[in-house]
Amino acid sequence: MLQIHSYWAYLVLVMLLIAFANSLMGLVSKKSFGTKDLRLPLFALIVSHIQLIIGLGWYFMSPWFKGLKANGMGETMGNDTARFMTVEHPIMMILAIVLITIGFSKHKKKTTDAAKFKTITIFYGIALLLILARIPWGQWCA
Repeated sequence: MLQIHSYWAYLVLVMLLIAFANSLMGLVSKKSFGTKDLRLPLFALIVSHIQLIIGLGWYFMSPWFKGLKANGMGETMGNDTARFMTVEHPIMMILAIVLITIGFSKHKKKTTDAAKFKTITIFYGIALLLILARIPWGQWCA
């Protein structure tokens, strides 16, 4: 499950980066919002939600969660690695996916092309920053 979660993360990052870059370029170049501009953020939304499901499945099977149950929150919060894997990473990833979901939902209600691109750029960009900030790089790249 951990391997699936790790490999799927590459797809999430690629799709989120493409959707963000496309919306930023659309905003800057003042182009019209077309089918491709709708589909890219939609695919990023879908793969991020699949990653959330995989991640939650892994979380409740992980040794980190078992350690949390066995040792309690106090000991988990006292260990930097355990805190990162048990609290910081999951909360930030959930928050990022919430932002992606809100951004996609809000952009559909916008009436101008510039407003649609701006909404996706802001929400997906913040989500991308949160994800990049809380990826366990040491474990992921090892």
